[in-house]
Amino acid sequence: MKRLIAACGLCVCVGTAAFAQMPKYGVKVLPEKGIDYAKFKTYAWTQGQPSQDKKIDAAIVAAVDREMAGLGMTKAASGSGEVFVTYYSLSRTDVDLKAKPDAQGSLPHYSVGTLVVGLLDTGTRKRLLRLRIDKPIETEQSKLEATINEAVAALFAQYPTRTKKS
Repeated sequence: MKRLIAACGLCVCVGTAAFAQMPKYGVKVLPEKGIDYAKFKTYAWTQGQPSQDKKIDAAIVAAVDREMAGLGMTKAASGSGEVFVTYYSLSRTDVDLKAKPDAQGSLPHYSVGTLVVGLLDTGTRKRLLRLRIDKPIETEQSKLEATINEAVAALFAQYPTRTKKS
């Protein structure tokens, strides 16, 4: 009986650990308090952790530039904007631990992208805003730009001047 109770306890612990490790997808916004984001009118790019694929890098920069223009901001010469904009990207492979294995015993897996766009103070380089999205991505080259545009649009839909204050 003790073994049965111990086995059940172990199963609950393992199940809880697996649930706790389940990835969360979506947009997370971390604005600094006391910042008036509506006052920013110009920005300049600064180095982050860009994609090593030059096509992906160019697509991300173009999508962010479009969204910044949509906020009424103008791209300034390097280093002369009111804020710096930067981005960090990475990709990973997630495995669906809850799915049934295929005939070879493999669990389904899929590519996930993380994109973080940050606004920094030009003087101190202190982070003013961080927009992050984690989402499964389409790795097919022909669909990648649309995936990037969709992800960047989702990020900027949560920009502090576009969301209601609660």
